[in-house]
Amino acid sequence: MRYTKRAVVATACAFALIPAGAAVAGDGPAPAPSKSAKTSKSTAPTEAGNPASAKARVAGVCADAYQVGKTAYIDRAGAHIASVKQFYSKTCNENYGYLWVWDSFRKTSKDYDVSVAVYSYSQEDFFGGRAWTDHNGQEFWSGGAATVKDCTAAVGSLRRAGDPLAGQAASQKMC
Repeated sequence: MRYTKRAVVATACAFALIPAGAAVAGDGPAPAPSKSAKTSKSTAPTEAGNPASAKARVAGVCADAYQVGKTAYIDRAGAHIASVKQFYSKTCNENYGYLWVWDSFRKTSKDYDVSVAVYSYSQEDFFGGRAWTDHNGQEFWSGGAATVKDCTAAVGSLRRAGDPLAGQAASQKMC
């Protein structure tokens, strides 16, 4: 088993040390839906994050979820290999973490370990965390996190088989 408890603890500690600016999660109006979204809601996974995708539905992501804060990137050898975003649902009053593995990394990496969660700066803990080992998927959603009143960020890690450490990133801190 490549993904040991010690690695999880180390990753969690590293995420707690990531500095971030402040912004407000869920404040302001939701983005206006596009005209194409009114006529047909796609269920295809996308780099931008689609709360209607099959994997989002399995993770319990609410249909009205939208991105809050700025995207973060996991880098390897000077290149982006994944993006990490935080989503917010006003209807469900939850936050979600989202990680998208870039095609350029997937083409050169057979298996990798992935984790994604919502980190609460207020509670100094992770919520909705999910992890996958020996995987080769592209779209990963955390479970819902009842952290809307907290300062939060989506956190994600990605480790290619054979690499000693995971690359990791945290989206913009939202308060």
